[in-house]
Amino acid sequence: MATAEVQVTPASVRNSERVPDPCIVVIFGASGDLTKRKLLPALYHLEQANLLPEDFVVVGVARRPLEETFAPDMKEGILSGGGVDENEAKLGPFVDRVQYHAMNFDDGAGYDGLKKKLAELDGKFNTKGNRLFYLATAPEYFSDIINYLGVHGMAKPEAEVDGKSPWVRTIIEKPFGHDLDSARALNDEVNKVFDEHQIFRIDHYLGKETVQNILVFRFANGIFENVWNRNYIDHVEITAAESIGIEGRGPFYEQAGALRDVVQNHVMELLSFVAMEPPVSFQSDGVRAEKVKVYKAIKPIKPEDTVRGQYGPGVVGDKTVQGYRQEDRVNPESQTETYAALRLEIENWRWAGVPFYIRAGKRLAKRVTEITIQFKQPPLRLFQGAECHGDEGVMPNLISMRIQPDEGISLRFGAKLPGPSMDVSPVLMNFNYADAFGKSSANGYERLLLDAMLGDGTLFAHRDGVEATWALMTPLLEAWAKTPVSDFPNYEAGTWGPKAADDLLEREGRKWRKL
Repeated sequence: MATAEVQVTPASVRNSERVPDPCIVVIFGASGDLTKRKLLPALYHLEQANLLPEDFVVVGVARRPLEETFAPDMKEGILSGGGVDENEAKLGPFVDRVQYHAMNFDDGAGYDGLKKKLAELDGKFNTKGNRLFYLATAPEYFSDIINYLGVHGMAKPEAEVDGKSPWVRTIIEKPFGHDLDSARALNDEVNKVFDEHQIFRIDHYLGKETVQNILVFRFANGIFENVWNRNYIDHVEITAAESIGIEGRGPFYEQAGALRDVVQNHVMELLSFVAMEPPVSFQSDGVRAEKVKVYKAIKPIKPEDTVRGQYGPGVVGDKTVQGYRQEDRVNPESQTETYAALRLEIENWRWAGVPFYIRAGKRLAKRVTEITIQFKQPPLRLFQGAECHGDEGVMPNLISMRIQPDEGISLRFGAKLPGPSMDVSPVLMNFNYADAFGKSSANGYERLLLDAMLGDGTLFAHRDGVEATWALMTPLLEAWAKTPVSDFPNYEAGTWGPKAADDLLEREGRKWRKL
């Protein structure tokens, strides 16, 4: 059982320097599920922790006329998804600052009305001209919104207010492009309107405490960083498994697939945190630079070092589920992968010769995201032979970092079993977040929204990083498009994926960790 000595100070005292300037958060696509389930609950969690400025407003923007129902609907989302009591004193005043503006994203006239509304809210709530534009729309609207914000003079700070220059920033949701060319084109369009320091390309995985803790685990503890290299590590596994299917998103997933939807963004972010060198500081430029170095050091990934999968009918938990090709609005002969496994290598001094194995998929046996560091065996196997009853029980040391669910870190090492012989058994030392710090209702967007309001881009992607990961994945996508798979579907729902993924490791004498 893990033990932890934790001292907690009130958020208002501990994080007073983390309160941003007065501002308006404008959410495009506010009628979508993300705003109600994640963004508004996250903003209210910040309010609960005294981390929002007193002068603060949220403006939802969408096409439908929701002026009367938007704020009550957002309140319901905060109550149902945010672990919030309806009688909390802060809830009513917070909801009173939730506004709505109806307009079409591709209609320039609507932006004049939005600009006028924001100016009125500045005067009413004293938000001093500071703006955070959140693009939570479908990707096809990104360019229009960015362009119109520029054309209508909302992308650059206006004149000084009370002797201080206002700020304007934008958060752009994923997917950021669908291949290297489209990502570059979108970056070019956005950079025509916004300077790079104004742009926050969001990946919600980086808002998870367990992801941020990878850096603390490595760089704040002297006992781990010394062995975090090719001399001691045999290989690294990263698993991002989901038990759910595509949840009615057939048209989207048909265009995406597992490589675009999960690997190019979420998984590559996890890999960069595991593999990066210590940055010169934890300012955004230092961290981003080291992440990009990792991406650029990855050798081109050979198609023969990859596996594609697509789920067929099966049983997940106790429920019988249909295959991908039977899902709503999916091509019955679809070649879209719902599973991807890759073997890659990082050609630098720290990681040369250490394989990284990645797998991500839907309708797998369970929902789990985990990073496993497997260490090399000792150079001399002392504990074997008759007096030790063989060496079958001597398993390699592991560090496992569970990102979700049951967040925590475990260390596996060998210990002697009680008895007259030198039998070795694997044992675990476990750290569990909930046990050490208590359960949290936070959803990961709290930290990211706060950082964007503060102008801290550490946990956001720079254009160089986005383009570097697409440069790795685009050749694979092109190669896969040229070589259709004849055996789709090739794994049953509720299993751990196609057999070829097991073969990918077994050909080098390794196997996936059981999760």
